Amino acid sequence: MAGIQEVAELAGVSTATVSRALSGNGHVSLSTRERVAKAAEALGYVVSSNASSLATGRTRNVGVVIPFLNKWFYSSVIEGAESALLANGYDLTLYNLGGGGDERRSVFEHFLLRKRVDAVIAISLELTPAELTGLLNINKPIVGVGGPLAGVRTLSIDDVSVARLATEHLLSLGHTSIGHIGGNEQSERDFHLPTNRRVGYEAALQAAGISPDPELFQPADFTIRGGYAAGKQLLGIPRKRPSAVFAASDEMAIGTILAARDLGLRVPDDVSVIGIDDHELSDFFGLTTIAQFPQLQGRKAVEILMEQLHPSRRTQGTLNTALPYELIVRSSTAMRARTS
Repeated sequence: MAGIQEVAELAGVSTATVSRALSGNGHVSLSTRERVAKAAEALGYVVSSNASSLATGRTRNVGVVIPFLNKWFYSSVIEGAESALLANGYDLTLYNLGGGGDERRSVFEHFLLRKRVDAVIAISLELTPAELTGLLNINKPIVGVGGPLAGVRTLSIDDVSVARLATEHLLSLGHTSIGHIGGNEQSERDFHLPTNRRVGYEAALQAAGISPDPELFQPADFTIRGGYAAGKQLLGIPRKRPSAVFAASDEMAIGTILAARDLGLRVPDDVSVIGIDDHELSDFFGLTTIAQFPQLQGRKAVEILMEQLHPSRRTQGTLNTALPYELIVRSSTAMRARTS
């Protein structure tokens, strides 16, 4: 098997340049990097991860910490992060904290501190001061996705503005009786996403001169099943049935559409429905939604990490980067039907 010396000779560079080009550590021009890569490929040379780790003190592995593994949003963020990490020559180790406090303590007090990872991406987790201090004290770069973390580069979406846009879309279609399916106590987790989306919904109504009606709110658990149950409750009382529903997630919105159909209601003729996410099933259900591009969130988190791990790539960035979102109009929303 070819060694680094053979690659250097074929590429016409030093072994140190080969090491920098293939590891991503240190400055190497793009043309030289490509020449070295072609030489390594032609000779079948593969960098030894153990040797690289010993030489640089790095594992070329990034730890990703998430609260859930079985939810579409989180798996989509991971998918985006993984593709970007692979493109940069890094592996990913996933830590699912769904098991509770003991599991979380073990991850932050042992696994992440044993130099098993070079950096950490925390998705939708408010890290405690002790957790942050432990990672920062051993110079582990951290990027947070979902909300602000003290002294850490983060990516976050403005959930109040997102919910306000969703509600304003329904208002623009002439709806004045708008129900909201939001989070229950169990879903009120880090960064207070359900609360912020309800705040945005109510702010849009108040700006339109409409007082929010507590009877038009139903809590759910951000699942299709939960949205279905909440939709049945919200749409099942004819005397106060809203003409439109804003659900705080696409899965709950899809559940609402299914509930409406089971109640004999037509979407959007009898009730308009909008969600948030642009879930992979949204197009199938014709769901109008606010897209928040979770795969892009994962890729952007890796971009920021690479800047911290490789000073030559560093740019002047803000502590918190606002994430994009976009209204996508499909067939589940329409002008409010006029009553005779």
